[in-house]
Amino acid sequence: MTGGIDIMAEGCGDGEAAGGEPDREPDPSDSLRTWGAVQQALREHAGYSRAEFAGLVRFSKHTVESVELGRRMPDESYVVRSEELLGNTGALRKSSKYVTRGRGDVGLAAWFRQWARLERVAVSLCTYECRLVPGLLQSEGYARAVFDNSIPLLSDQELEDQLVARLDRQRLLRERPNVPFSFIVEEHVFRRRLGGSDVMRGLYDHVLELTAPRNVTLQIMPVDTEFHACLDGPLQLLETPKRQRLAYSEGQQNGRLICDPKEVSLLYQRYDTLRSQALNPKDSRGLLERLRGEL
Repeated sequence: MTGGIDIMAEGCGDGEAAGGEPDREPDPSDSLRTWGAVQQALREHAGYSRAEFAGLVRFSKHTVESVELGRRMPDESYVVRSEELLGNTGALRKSSKYVTRGRGDVGLAAWFRQWARLERVAVSLCTYECRLVPGLLQSEGYARAVFDNSIPLLSDQELEDQLVARLDRQRLLRERPNVPFSFIVEEHVFRRRLGGSDVMRGLYDHVLELTAPRNVTLQIMPVDTEFHACLDGPLQLLETPKRQRLAYSEGQQNGRLICDPKEVSLLYQRYDTLRSQALNPKDSRGLLERLRGEL
């Protein structure tokens, strides 16, 4: 099974404690619906209610319902325990290899999918970046330049899938005007002319447009600062509808969803301190406008 980041492994419960059913597939595939329907039929034939079955597979009743209705990708442990309970014929285990996710996960890195689903229901989102412009703010030209620099090289189809997925995520900024979005980005990121002058000119215009609404804040961390609270690397923070705070950090070919309250609290403190060290939103926009004028 391809599960992305497993909240269970990070100590967040069974995948639902983060609120808003984070493992729900945005656009379930036919194979996902079919597998869920077959598992439901086998459960009912065996005489288990959803509540009884949930206890035996050690997942919540809500999770069982989501899987059976094709709204959630079954975890590997869910498949194994279901197989053992429902005849051990091998049907569920063998068929699970052919279950695919919906279109919503195409183009997203496996380690990022869980966080992407959490983003869709978050009531606040904070992002610090020191490597490149955050995906939620990237213009199409800039995103294409990012993917053009991937090693190994992406095929044309892979590049287009990733580009579509990245631009689709930006709907969050336009469709959720009551959700506060905060971005802190290193100045050198905007000075690096990735893709060339035309690409960067388009990027500046795009970022200025996306960060114009009152609920979207951009602060730039100047290169000449003497203090820096986030030297350990990029960071994302969000709050779920149930007011649970979560964090996410990403490196080379991996990402980590952070649920431990003490660790998350520490990361929030660092981000709050960084806010006070970065340029204010007005000055940050002014810097972007000057950089655009220098091209």
